[in-house]
Amino acid sequence: MFSDKDIQQIKKKGITHEQLEWQLSVFRKGISPLRLHGAATIDNGIIKLSSTDIEYFKKYYDSLTNKSKVKFVPASGAASRMFKALFEYIESGETAQRETTNSFADTFFQNISRFGFYRELKDTISDKGESLNDLLSEKEYSKILNYLLTGNGLNYGNLPKGLIKFHKYGLEQRTPFEEHLAEAIQYARSDTDKVALHFTVSPEHLEGFNELLSSTKKSSEDKNGVSLDVSFSVQKPSTDTMAVDQENNPFREPDQSILFRPGGHGALIDNLNELESDLIFIKNIDNVVPEKFVEPTIVYKKAIAGKLLEVQSEVFQMLNELDSEELTETRTREIYEFIKTKLCYVPKASLDFNDLDRCTGEFKEILNRPIRVCGVVKNLGEPGGGPFWAPNSTGDITLQIVESSQVDLDDPEQAAIFKKATHFNPVDLVCCPIGYKGQKFDLPGFVDQKTCFISKKSKDGKKLKALELPGLWNGAMADWLTLFVEVPVETFNPVKTVNDLLRPEHQ
Repeated sequence: MFSDKDIQQIKKKGITHEQLEWQLSVFRKGISPLRLHGAATIDNGIIKLSSTDIEYFKKYYDSLTNKSKVKFVPASGAASRMFKALFEYIESGETAQRETTNSFADTFFQNISRFGFYRELKDTISDKGESLNDLLSEKEYSKILNYLLTGNGLNYGNLPKGLIKFHKYGLEQRTPFEEHLAEAIQYARSDTDKVALHFTVSPEHLEGFNELLSSTKKSSEDKNGVSLDVSFSVQKPSTDTMAVDQENNPFREPDQSILFRPGGHGALIDNLNELESDLIFIKNIDNVVPEKFVEPTIVYKKAIAGKLLEVQSEVFQMLNELDSEELTETRTREIYEFIKTKLCYVPKASLDFNDLDRCTGEFKEILNRPIRVCGVVKNLGEPGGGPFWAPNSTGDITLQIVESSQVDLDDPEQAAIFKKATHFNPVDLVCCPIGYKGQKFDLPGFVDQKTCFISKKSKDGKKLKALELPGLWNGAMADWLTLFVEVPVETFNPVKTVNDLLRPEHQ
């Protein structure tokens, strides 16, 4: 199936023969949907912290000053989707001779001075010898959007979200990238006043992020008395996946090369795996607010990090006990109860508590894993994965973040379970990738490969099938120990469209 030219192309990407064989087998055999066992709800997989709990876990987190921390932000997302409705307005042919019939565009232009990028847009248009106010009064809306979205002006339609001016601070404006720096200073500061952040970006935008960092780093450090350690990475070519045609053969470009596509955000588990830190905070690039609204986020970030560290301490203690080989049957039952009730991990195999050797082996296998605490918010109809009880790669029932694409919603029973979800995942995670002996886990080893996803696409008018790797916070972390904690909706303020920036929490 693969020519010498193919093999050279594959080797250049760093993809192994075994990976390709696996990808082809997935296309040919298909993917079985995940079987949900139930929705996670308050006191049934989701922890609701009291005000006393929050204060305790905050203090516990702050007391462990020797822990290294880093904030991990997937930031390659394009801003083009933010402006989708405005691109459609341009394509509709609306002109200055008649009023716009596009309600989204109406809202945008009526409130244009409220956007964080307003001053930058106004100055750019002025530099071009025109006036934004004149263009507005003359209803030259398409011309204004040309200055906003294309290379003739700010080029926002071709930038990542992280480089868009979101918020105004008087004469200053901030991008999500800058807001993440400011936020991390409040909860990810080390005992040596270092603040580490890692952003995954697209290769074509790496220079733009570095330029923005260079222009803001020193002032932010001086203002807050910290040292910012900011690093970037790009999605590895070795995580690209092969596209296939309708017969499940490699899809070929006109020059007969194989078409490879990015494997989705699940590919970022490799980037995450390269970080050296006791704690990793994960948050999406567009989920930021101005500093005056950030306090609830800081409080809950510290609280769920404290919860993680407490559970980690208990898990490490038990693993050390298991190593000592001096367990009693009573202690063995206590550990089993902890695994089931506190870690929400239900082994499929029944255990004989008189067989201490087997119990010790089983418990070590279960407990010696990366741990994460996921903040979840009440379901307000936002798209995204939700918290469920579902099997991991070995068939044990655990807590999982599950996307709708993973479930057979044509099955009435599964659809009913999916609809019972009371919360969803806003991508608010704190992770511990370190084991009880100080070893760093190899995170790709805890991915459930069966949770990948096949999507239908097209290229040059030809239909193709694409393979997305298990998502970063669902299948890629399916074999982690997982806890869910309810966090307030005030901590979730994503910007999916440009008009979301008009919401009070972004003003």
